[in-house]
Amino acid sequence: MTGEVRVLLYATAPAGRADTVERAYHEISGRLDGTPGLLGNELLGDVRRPGDFVVLSRWTSLGAFRRWEEGDQHRGATSPLRPLQDRGRGETFGVYEVLASYGRQE
Repeated sequence: MTGEVRVLLYATAPAGRADTVERAYHEISGRLDGTPGLLGNELLGDVRRPGDFVVLSRWTSLGAFRRWEEGDQHRGATSPLRPLQDRGRGETFGVYEVLASYGRQE
C-alpha cells in the first residue's frame, strides 16, 4: 500500500458539446491548484463513448482527500462539473486506494 488514493469522477457532456466538460475541468483545475494533498488530476475521454469522461485526481492520502471534501471550498470549487456528472452509473464518483503500483511514478 502506498497510502495514496485516486478519485474518479464520471461526467457526460450534452450531445455534441464535449467542450462543456473540458471547460469545466480546466476551470476547476485552476481553482484547485495548490490544494493540500492534491498531487494532480487528469481528464480522460472514453474512446468507445464520445462525450463520456472521467476526471482522475491523485491524492497523497485518504485523509487529505476527506479533509478537502468536507471543507468549505469543495462545493464551490467543483460546481462547474456538478450538472455534468454521469448519474446513470448509480455512483457519480469512486474513491480508490492504491494497493500496488509498477512503473514510473510522476
